Amino acid sequence: MYSKRKGADHMNYLVTGATGGFGNHALDFLKKSISTSEIFALVRSEAKAEALKRAGIHVRIGDYGDKEAMERVFEGIDRVLFVSGAPGNRQKEHANVVEAAIKAGVSYIAYTSFAEADKATSPLAEDHLFTERLIEKAGISHTFLRNNWYLENELPLVEAAMNSGKFVYAAGNGKTGWAMKREYAEVAAKALLGADYPAILELSGKPVNYNTLANALKKATGKEFEVISSDDSGFINHLVANGMPQSVAELFLSFQYDIKNNQLDVTSTDFEKALGRPLMSLEAGFKELLH
Repeated sequence: MYSKRKGADHMNYLVTGATGGFGNHALDFLKKSISTSEIFALVRSEAKAEALKRAGIHVRIGDYGDKEAMERVFEGIDRVLFVSGAPGNRQKEHANVVEAAIKAGVSYIAYTSFAEADKATSPLAEDHLFTERLIEKAGISHTFLRNNWYLENELPLVEAAMNSGKFVYAAGNGKTGWAMKREYAEVAAKALLGADYPAILELSGKPVNYNTLANALKKATGKEFEVISSDDSGFINHLVANGMPQSVAELFLSFQYDIKNNQLDVTSTDFEKALGRPLMSLEAGFKELLH
């Protein structure tokens, strides 16, 4: 049986998606801020739990798709960082999470959502808005972390550019509010710990286009390469020629459509206010990621 709440001076904090990049960054921040005795991590298998256990973090095993497992996972938990699952059966899976949180009496959820989820027309936004509404309906205090786009998401395009000497994109002049994954995760961890944030945070860097992004990459690497605004087939062919499976290249093209259609062109001061400092520059971000 999992331990129950130990009183007002002890809180149990759960991070879901704990072995992913975002969850790992959030846990790193939490470990610097509170005792590991208060930190719980949701992972999908025992094999993925070992490193977390060695770090002194409580591990709970479960999958969003398993409602009964979620109910066990949430026992005794006070506050949750709910990292969204992968597309597919996400609405049903997220409903399992929220229902488990309600049953457990969770007092707060920070949820990783999508930029302007209530306005966006991107196919990616639908599941996130569904989940936001579930949490609102549940009456659980919350912060919706409407994350823009991680700079890390562009690394396959960067790698193809480094391999071929050509930085190819298909998003036209669409703009994106890129920032580092760890910066998004730090805000998420602060929210989990009780920072005085509003119910919705539009977390976006300064929106810029791919030409600006490519120039930041040139400065970060000291390398020259051709920057090409491509059509759809040229974009996919370039990625496939540089080792990406066709199906993955097509997924990346769908992201290009979102950017081209201004789904990530969000201007907001929420991010830097929540962090309490300026975001890293794109050039500095690339230097960190490519070191």
